Amino acid sequence: METNVLYNEDCVEGMRKHIPDKSIDLTVTSPPYDNLREYDGYSFDFESTANELFRITKIGGVVVWVVGDETRDFCESLTSFKQAIYFVEHAGFKLLDTMIYKKKGGPSPYPNLRRYAPWFEYMFVFVRGAKPATFNPIKDKKNKIHGVMNTGNPARQKDGSTKDAGSYMRPKYSMRCNVWEYNVGKNSSTSDSIAYDHPAIFPEQLAEDHIISWSNPGDIVLDPFIGSGTTAKMALKNDRKYIGFEISEKYCEIARQRLSKVQLSLTV
Repeated sequence: METNVLYNEDCVEGMRKHIPDKSIDLTVTSPPYDNLREYDGYSFDFESTANELFRITKIGGVVVWVVGDETRDFCESLTSFKQAIYFVEHAGFKLLDTMIYKKKGGPSPYPNLRRYAPWFEYMFVFVRGAKPATFNPIKDKKNKIHGVMNTGNPARQKDGSTKDAGSYMRPKYSMRCNVWEYNVGKNSSTSDSIAYDHPAIFPEQLAEDHIISWSNPGDIVLDPFIGSGTTAKMALKNDRKYIGFEISEKYCEIARQRLSKVQLSLTV
């Protein structure tokens, strides 16, 4: 199986052709959903994609599926939940976590919409098997109080007396929760100006955080809808291998240009 390669073809056909069973450590992707964007005129077969992802994912491997819902007639489409249910009930994955990708800032108010403006997407984390083979927790949640702490709870002895239960060390930083917040927009999601020629990019930091969390150096990271190449770029920068599929030649060229800069910087 070839790695560090971008295929300009449909991902379902490509996975069947190029990727053996149980060979991918991690998938990080954001598929086209509903009619929120036009992706150069292309659409995709969701069910076949989910089934192929299960086939190629290692036992203990993870799929991160970043998705949202279109608002139709004032209400949400439920596409995200329908896809999550299919992944579990039909494809064979387990749902490890329902994470939130919160966008920093806020949208302009929607006049007369009669609802609050949406400002987040779901990050469904699926695992093949009982639990993820790799978890490298990101610890960047700063504790206001840290250092040696007294438990504050005396322990009762056999004779009825009490004894100080001792102390513990609270670190300066703890593991973050499952709501991740990122700046979005021009020069926030990425400094690569060409990436904004794609209609829907996600922040580089989002891809990097998942890559760090669910894989190790040398692992293979897949993005079946690679778009502008963000997942592949961050895989390379973090010493992982990548495989990407993109049906649009226009978007492939964007990804190639971004990846060539990374590859050049890594050889200097």
